[in-house]
Amino acid sequence: MNIIIVGCGKVGSTLVEQLNGENHRIVVIDVREDKVKSITDELDAMGIVGNGVSHQTLMEAGIRSADLLIAVTGSDEQNLLSCVIARKTGNCKTIARVRNPIYNSETTFLREELGLAMIINPEMTAASEIARLFQFPTAVKIDTFSKGRIELLHFRVTGDCLLNNYELVHIRTTLKCDVLVCLVRRGEEVIIPRGDFVFREGDVVAIVSTPSKSSDFFRKIGISTGKIKTAMLVGGGTMAYYLAARLLDVGIDTKIVDQDMARCEHLHELLPKATVICGDGTDEKLLLQEGLESVDGFAALTGLDEENILLSLVARKYSHAKVVTKIDRVNFNSVLGDIKLDSTIFPRLITADVIIKYARSMNESLNSNVENLYKLEEGRVEALEFYIKETSAVTDIPLVKMRLKKDLLLCSITRGNRILIPGGQDELKVGDYVVVVTTHARLNDIKDILED
Repeated sequence: MNIIIVGCGKVGSTLVEQLNGENHRIVVIDVREDKVKSITDELDAMGIVGNGVSHQTLMEAGIRSADLLIAVTGSDEQNLLSCVIARKTGNCKTIARVRNPIYNSETTFLREELGLAMIINPEMTAASEIARLFQFPTAVKIDTFSKGRIELLHFRVTGDCLLNNYELVHIRTTLKCDVLVCLVRRGEEVIIPRGDFVFREGDVVAIVSTPSKSSDFFRKIGISTGKIKTAMLVGGGTMAYYLAARLLDVGIDTKIVDQDMARCEHLHELLPKATVICGDGTDEKLLLQEGLESVDGFAALTGLDEENILLSLVARKYSHAKVVTKIDRVNFNSVLGDIKLDSTIFPRLITADVIIKYARSMNESLNSNVENLYKLEEGRVEALEFYIKETSAVTDIPLVKMRLKKDLLLCSITRGNRILIPGGQDELKVGDYVVVVTTHARLNDIKDILED
């Protein structure tokens, strides 16, 4: 496809990195020459220094032949205007990043009236993910498929957990749990395990199951799944606002700590049910005074990654809370594993995943039938949901007879209202939704699961 990306900030550069090598013609636009040069020097993309709302600049980028324009500058209004000009000039699909809460109730109107394919709000999307984690504190990360009916849950094996030194095959044979273990991270190693795999303390395990069956699994292995009742958020930015609103809506007592008086007053007006504390969130005494030791959930949401990491370590020291850490710079990943934080949220990766999922789904030249896509373990693993549109080499044949690629696992089949954790005698049918976890990048069609 011909793709134009307006804005070469964190999200824009991440999009180019993840779309690079998928046979797309990518053009990036930014007013900052250094940002454009940084991307074009390192990745296979063309760059234009200019304003993405300029008709002339978009023409130079090839808007008339573009299939998709993605506007992710720092200005919501520029993103929307760039998409409108692109729609008027060419015949491409458009995606705009819109972050200001004032547009939150108007996204449907804007999308329909301006002819946008998608409006993406990174802070709201990240807040939704944190809220899911607070609803299921055992999980390190939660991804959903089939409109929430199937969950990909990541959790850590503890020393007192039944899984410690337990062989994988016994989950089905002894525990009688209808879940599928699709991925294990042990240190720097990422494993798609076989039946003889033995779990160890500290392993981060990903399972696929329905919410009810996963709850049964956690009960049997001795891990509590109780929802949180109280939460403390440090940092009063847009993400904190979205998160607090969601938590308050489900009855979770929420405190927000921020040192900007004007922001605190604004939050108090927007969220009258929340407790808003004006103070330095890095002040250990203040956090303890405000009840850090007794909260069930803690989220570090300041604008500084280093500050969020330190805050999370303080929360882990003084409380038994579910701790979520917002990280903006992905290049911290090499050391985050050593720090052993609870759950980390990368807003720009979440945003990029949503956009790339859409880009893949519209890529008719590759006959893509990807419905959902998640990048796992710093992009080393992908979890994809395919919709089977037609009869092919993968339909109506027992899975045991298929020559599947190595390091690939079929995790679930959704057939109408039924959800199957597949066994060797199960078959794929037209109309099925199939979840696949693999270390092979860029599968675009369900037939790509087979060996060449």
